[in-house]
Amino acid sequence: ELATQRTRELYKLKGYPDSWIEKRMRGIEIRETLTDEWKKHGVQEQKEYEILTAEIAQAAFGLTPNQHKKIKGLKRENLRDHMNDLELLFSMLGEAATTEITKTEHPTGLVENKKVAKRGGGVAGLARRTMEKETGKKIVNTENYLPANREKKKLR
Repeated sequence: ELATQRTRELYKLKGYPDSWIEKRMRGIEIRETLTDEWKKHGVQEQKEYEILTAEIAQAAFGLTPNQHKKIKGLKRENLRDHMNDLELLFSMLGEAATTEITKTEHPTGLVENKKVAKRGGGVAGLARRTMEKETGKKIVNTENYLPANREKKKLR
């Protein structure tokens, strides 16, 4: 609870709006629930989590996380901290759908969980494509929460 409060305060100090902070915090909770399920279903190593996360992202957005970061002009920054509201929502949907399918089907190990991750991300991908068709706007775009370019301090 204390860590959650500190995270909220940190985002607030960085200038994020309250509505965005709420989505981001909910996304963190959904992600933790998913990783807990993966642990129960034989996913152990950090690299496996990265692979499964990339599968969800690919199915949800049609891009890998690295491709998504390039669109946003990010290098080492956390992608989710620079997503707009809809990107956060579709990420949450993909991860929540993956969690539910995992709870229902009980996949074991990386190979089976990878199939489930694609399907869970596909739920978000279908919703994203529908939203894009209805609005005529792309969900993934260059909009992000990078701080305005600050003049770099020079060492004296």
